[in-house]
Amino acid sequence: MPRRGPARAVVIGGSIAGMLAAAAIKNHVDSVEIIEAYELPEGAAPRTGVPQAVHIHFLQTGGAEAIEALLPGITDLLLAAGAHRIPVTTNMVIYSPEGWYRRWKHATHYLITASRDLMDSIVRGQVLKDPRVSVRTHTKAVGLLGNRRHVTGVRVRGSDGTEEELRAELVIDASGRGSRAPQWLTQLGITGLTEDNIDSGLAYASRFYRAPVATRNWPVIGVQADPRLPRPGNAGGILPIEGDRWHVSLMGAPGGHPTSDPDAFEPYARTLRHPIMADLLKHAEPLTDVRVTHSTANRRYYYERLNPWPVGLVVLGDSVAAFNPLYGHGMSVAAQGAVALRDLISTGLTPDLARRAQRAIGHCVDTAWALAVGTDIHFPTTVGKPPNVADRLLHRYVSRLSRTATGSFHAATALTDVLALQAPPTSLVKPSALLTALIGPLRPPLVRPQFTATERRLLNTLEEAAAPSE
Repeated sequence: MPRRGPARAVVIGGSIAGMLAAAAIKNHVDSVEIIEAYELPEGAAPRTGVPQAVHIHFLQTGGAEAIEALLPGITDLLLAAGAHRIPVTTNMVIYSPEGWYRRWKHATHYLITASRDLMDSIVRGQVLKDPRVSVRTHTKAVGLLGNRRHVTGVRVRGSDGTEEELRAELVIDASGRGSRAPQWLTQLGITGLTEDNIDSGLAYASRFYRAPVATRNWPVIGVQADPRLPRPGNAGGILPIEGDRWHVSLMGAPGGHPTSDPDAFEPYARTLRHPIMADLLKHAEPLTDVRVTHSTANRRYYYERLNPWPVGLVVLGDSVAAFNPLYGHGMSVAAQGAVALRDLISTGLTPDLARRAQRAIGHCVDTAWALAVGTDIHFPTTVGKPPNVADRLLHRYVSRLSRTATGSFHAATALTDVLALQAPPTSLVKPSALLTALIGPLRPPLVRPQFTATERRLLNTLEEAAAPSE
């Protein structure tokens, strides 16, 4: 039956996923309390417990539109604070395993690039403006209240060790990769949860630079790994972010990991399949040390398959599925899951809300999961799932479509529709996409990175300035 009387919700985790969960439900309950283990900073400052913040982040179109739906006007606030709106592929210089992607004049999608600290602060500020949403910091969730049929709240522990029971009609776990939901469910007597863990062993090394050029309208730079090469896969990206800075990440598989040595950062960039990143970084000013992480595995819990699923519990964001950050889908998937929750809760806190929401969130995960796993399983260093015959055939077809995309706008659009989380992977095997792949690229391959005339003049100026004087 629909609820009677005041309704309270508790969100575990003050991350972007937790804030978006609060935004999704705040109009349909009387109060939302966010439980956060650490202090939340004022403004765009680092937040404890988010090691991934030092690595490049961006919002895909599907994620940006989802956040806009939850927090109208958020995109304008991000851009006003210095974030960049990057048209895809118009303002992207990307070296794929199949060659250089063209910068088509007509952009079909976009990315929002900014530091994670800025994105966190803008989203957090908008969510916490609502008086129905509050945050309890320095507090950890240590268990669920209720039973296998019905979750009725959460048990929390303060920084002084004192424990308290918070009763709630709805509990949302958005605590991220470190979620304890599987253990909590077992304690309630709920078993049978299945999990996938696909780990390519990729390590990330990242730092911030003062860009040698104005970053407004400067393209994203990316060199992708090629799993077909007989060497450890490595890749890298340069994102223009606020403050005329470049956020730079280098990635490498086992046997070729980047390190935290600042003197080795640019030389490692020169070992990528193309030296474009190293050529650019030699003109930029490092602003930070190099930070490294090895936490890049793809891990997914299939909560949507559990039956029964307890009334009153929803799991969202990285707590459900955490992705190799190489593909830039984590925040976007969390945002789409929050929109799915908002749409379902609009009909009320019905007994089947949590079950239906968990299934909808699982559906939101599907596309990004297929993209990440469908790529990572083809690296020889990957553990967790070897590619089967069907995987290899699909990979060959997508590789052909990607090669076609280097010289075909229709193929590029088909791929970016999926990468932007606005079309399912099955769209790549529609008759029109199959025909496009069969025909192949309509233009000859590019032999070098495609910069505009203005960008080349700027680059030539940098080279001239760096040349030794006679």
